[in-house]
Amino acid sequence: QVQLVESGGGLVQAGDSLRLSCAASGRPLSSVIMAWFRQAPGKEREFVARISRSGGTTVYADSVKGRFIISRDNAKNTAYLQMNSLKPEDTAVYYCAAEVGLVFTKPDYWGLGTQVTISS
Repeated sequence: QVQLVESGGGLVQAGDSLRLSCAASGRPLSSVIMAWFRQAPGKEREFVARISRSGGTTVYADSVKGRFIISRDNAKNTAYLQMNSLKPEDTAVYYCAAEVGLVFTKPDYWGLGTQVTISS
């Protein structure tokens, strides 16, 4: 079992930055692939970014590439999502997720989410 707790969401203006954190417990963070997803009102949950166990490989959705940075600190059992140049369309509930498999297919564990609201 992996428990995930997100924090760092809030209300900011367009162009601002936010850093989300995801604290993990239950097993070493180094044993799982970590990812961030988001769900905007009236829309389906969508992939944002993922990071390999070592942190050496990252993948981003086209909509956030160049603006968001996913990272992890396995010693602190915490993953992060640095969000820069935020846009109103980034408004969503952001979820962190963990995949225990060898490749990223479908996350096995989810956090409860943190709200991010961008005003124009």
